[in-house]
Amino acid sequence: MGFKEEIGKIFKEAREKQGLTQEEAAKKAGVNTNYYARVERGDPNARGVILNQIAKALGIKIKLPID
Repeated sequence: MGFKEEIGKIFKEAREKQGLTQEEAAKKAGVNTNYYARVERGDPNARGVILNQIAKALGIKIKLPID
């Protein structure tokens, strides 16, 4: 499993723990719902700045380089 796939799994677990749908989590993070869904699936093209945005919205502390 690659790094972005692992991050996607962490995001999914955090979202489900909070009882949020992908749409709600995406709105909270300020990203498109389809993009959010791709991030949860481990999209290799996901940008670090967006991953940081989603992590912040879900209350996850990670520090990724901004690309």
